[in-house]
Amino acid sequence: MATYVITGANRGIGYEYCKQLTERGDEAIALCRSSSPELDALGIRVETGIDITSDISVASAAQRLQGITIDCLINNAGIIGFETLDKLDFDYIRQQFEVNALGALRLTAALLPQIPAGGKVVLMTSRMGSIEDNTSGRSYGYRMSKVALSMAGKSLAHDLRDRHIAVAILHPGLVQTRMTGFRGITTTESVTGLLERIEQLTLDNTGTFWHANGEILPW
Repeated sequence: MATYVITGANRGIGYEYCKQLTERGDEAIALCRSSSPELDALGIRVETGIDITSDISVASAAQRLQGITIDCLINNAGIIGFETLDKLDFDYIRQQFEVNALGALRLTAALLPQIPAGGKVVLMTSRMGSIEDNTSGRSYGYRMSKVALSMAGKSLAHDLRDRHIAVAILHPGLVQTRMTGFRGITTTESVTGLLERIEQLTLDNTGTFWHANGEILPW
């Protein structure tokens, strides 16, 4: 049985990670700002009040998890904006960077002492963070923050290689969540594919930018 820590776990993809991992016999530990009835019903360990944009909150999370060996950290928490060039909200663009990019890096650094050799770090990015694949513009904060997150993942892949920790940079597909207006594939289908990518993750393919379906995406 492996131990997984998942952020943004109270709904959507994060909740589905917890559900599928629990059903297959692994231990899922959920981190979130607040829980949900669905998450509580899983009967797993849930740590609430965790704000990944706060140094103090992340330090608290690390303290609460002290002594636990984390086989896989899944940085799933994220927010999205749909800014257009004629309607830019720089405060919210900045918040997207704080949550989507800096928050994931902050938590990874804080929990790194508990991830052993052979462990894994997952960053949930997006195809919207692909520069080459951007054919429609808009959504400045989300796109820019996800590019930053992917770059963090690539650097982590290099920096953690000597510790024998592999890093996956994953796009879940267009998934039926509140963030997407419930368009696309189901969370069940998405997370099934994502877990397959995590199972296939090794030091030989660390730092790869994958679609949940196994496609390698352009930067």
